[in-house]
Amino acid sequence: MPSSSRRDFLRLTGVAGGGLAAFGGLPPFVAHADPERPARADIVPEAEATTLWYRQPADESRIIQEALPVGNGRMGALVGCDPADDFVYLTDGSFWTGGRNDTPTSDGQLPYGADDFGSFGLLAKLRVTLPAHTAQEISGYRRSLDLSNGVVSATYRHRGARFRREIYASHPDDVIVVRLTGGGTHTGAISLEGTHGETTSADGKQLSFAATLKNGLRYAASVTAVSSTGTIRAENGKLSFSGCRELLIAVCAGTDYAPDADKDFRDPSLVPLTVARAKTAAAAKVSGAALLATHVADYRRLYDRFSIDLGSSSTVQRSLDSWSRIAVRHTDASTPDPELEAAYVQYGRYLTITGSRDWLPMNLQGLWIHNNTPDWYADYHTDINVQMNYWLADPAGLGDNAEALARYCRSQLPVWTDVTRRLFNSPDNRFRNSSGNVAGWAIAFSTNIHGGSGWAWHPSGNAWLCATLWRHYEYSQDRAYLETIYPVLKGAAEFWKARLITTAVTDADGSSHEILVDDTSWSPEHGPDGRGNTYGQELAWELFREFAVAARTLGRDADLATELDATRARLHLPRVSPKSGWLEEWMSPDNLGETTHRHLSPLIGFFPGDRISVDTSPRELVDGVRALLTARGMDSFGWACAWRSLCWSRLKDAEKAYQLYLTVLRPSMNNGNGTSANWFDMYSQGSYTIFQIDANLGGPTAALEMILYSRPGVLELLPALPKAWSAKGSVTGIGARGGFTLDFSWRDGRATTVTVRSVGGTETELRAGKVRRKISLKPGASVRLDLS
Repeated sequence: MPSSSRRDFLRLTGVAGGGLAAFGGLPPFVAHADPERPARADIVPEAEATTLWYRQPADESRIIQEALPVGNGRMGALVGCDPADDFVYLTDGSFWTGGRNDTPTSDGQLPYGADDFGSFGLLAKLRVTLPAHTAQEISGYRRSLDLSNGVVSATYRHRGARFRREIYASHPDDVIVVRLTGGGTHTGAISLEGTHGETTSADGKQLSFAATLKNGLRYAASVTAVSSTGTIRAENGKLSFSGCRELLIAVCAGTDYAPDADKDFRDPSLVPLTVARAKTAAAAKVSGAALLATHVADYRRLYDRFSIDLGSSSTVQRSLDSWSRIAVRHTDASTPDPELEAAYVQYGRYLTITGSRDWLPMNLQGLWIHNNTPDWYADYHTDINVQMNYWLADPAGLGDNAEALARYCRSQLPVWTDVTRRLFNSPDNRFRNSSGNVAGWAIAFSTNIHGGSGWAWHPSGNAWLCATLWRHYEYSQDRAYLETIYPVLKGAAEFWKARLITTAVTDADGSSHEILVDDTSWSPEHGPDGRGNTYGQELAWELFREFAVAARTLGRDADLATELDATRARLHLPRVSPKSGWLEEWMSPDNLGETTHRHLSPLIGFFPGDRISVDTSPRELVDGVRALLTARGMDSFGWACAWRSLCWSRLKDAEKAYQLYLTVLRPSMNNGNGTSANWFDMYSQGSYTIFQIDANLGGPTAALEMILYSRPGVLELLPALPKAWSAKGSVTGIGARGGFTLDFSWRDGRATTVTVRSVGGTETELRAGKVRRKISLKPGASVRLDLS
């Protein structure tokens, strides 16, 4: 282990050294209910909660690897929990520079820079200092992220008294709360600063600032503090507090962004400073206990929908802090740690609950960022990353949180459509439609929140976004939701109807026939441009199927649905190369790219798609999938390992799927790929690493795929259960396509009992080993089966 990495490891393990509208499209602001709201909540006791914990505060110089995340789906924060000098790095999901970005570059693509495309950024920094609470003066320090209750906390002893601070982001109250309590008093200061040279002003017990970005986006932040004891006063641009037995700090920040293309994504009636000050002032009128109770009740309403038990860990494993535990699991590869591996699933759920509610979906970093220069601008990458961000939500009982992506697509659709019609067929665009026809909408490989696309055009990106939106419908069977995404599906289908071109192919017997292929495109993110790439063919096939089902379900566009059924039947579909034995990635028997490339673009019809299936496809085709997956290898970036794991699950190779899951969980050391101390997934850039959230969500999805493989018409229990989890386990509330949720248990690798509940589905087949049971349910009904 390199010396610098060893020092980081030892320090963290404690071995070494001692018109008020809501921001970003939230519902309208409503004043608080009675300040005497009930102060108790059904909080999961510490001994029963699933937690990440550490013996040291986060080092601010390593904030992205060590600080713990909180969020309410709009605001996010990274918190350090240093008793003497604490930090809160604050974001708002709509704090973006840039704009529509609809002036093409000389090669017909779309600009991709901080000044034109724009970037997600850090809005503010909050500091809370208690000068007397230095490391030399405290003992018994413990920092934790309580996944069961949605709270970050730190506890320690100072001069004989026990102190506690808790930090969380409340969705109901729309504030971030920092609450200091304990057996002694608190004396120190609070400061608030922006990241673009703003001037912070003090007014009574409130600090705030407001400003406008170059793109016209107005924003503001405010913080207030209250205590029933001691004194609080503004001085020297800070809030000073003295002798406070309990101190409640409420923070709010936001912008005037609105998810409305007709208003240029702004709400002119919204004054961010007024809203921020009003929300912090309202929170300050409520007791700390009551604020916590409200937050926990709201958070647990989502969190408690699902549970997972993969078996018991040892007493020694439980005694390790969370960073040590990750490291030990990696170095002792032969000893499973089932509770750790289940906690990683719950951590992904925590990030989904705290990072995806309301209007804006999670970008490359979710809501958690530490500067204004993130790699790839922390954008919405449309060739795997934003899609993977939403693979976990439905199977993990968080379908409501998946709808942020649909709301985003609906809000962006008018601009995407306009820009496509004006610019996609530019003669300089190497991916233009050679027929000259254009319809519907398309996007580039990157998108922002202002309707803008950046980098190269991505003709298949619309179909992959639609497949992700459709995935939520498959789980929910929610007709009202289908109505909302129908215009998105239809526009993408119209684009592909105009894009496909006819070409003749010669069969093995020498005869020829005409097929439809994708026009010139790229197989992300490698190889030469070409026509008929597997990636585009599979996505077009899936899109036409989705649209036809949606149209018939809603009773719309019957003629178009029929036409696209016929078009889908004429699509070229990939074959197995006679040279390599792999499923072809290009319309060629030759491999034209990198054998071990991170992307699995040619396997998109296998996962997340269903066109190719172990159960129903010709063996030659499945063998071609396996051969290509084998060639890609068992190591890569976190998100790429998660995708590989999911594909091996579909192939029912439990041990390879599990091995790749553990690869996602390996510790990131010496700027390598893997999991950091705070369990963020780190993406290696050689000399440094960046946080990229997709693996934190794709990895847990892989774990659930090993336990349940659901597809239209079939629910298969334990399709790829690894030996490490086989002794005994259970899951409750796991979502299944077709409109069902399941609770089931297993012992010695075999399912014992299962309860199937309908959330809209009516007919399916349950499979568990050799068991096959047809199930018919009315929506809302359930059935329990004994499989032992």
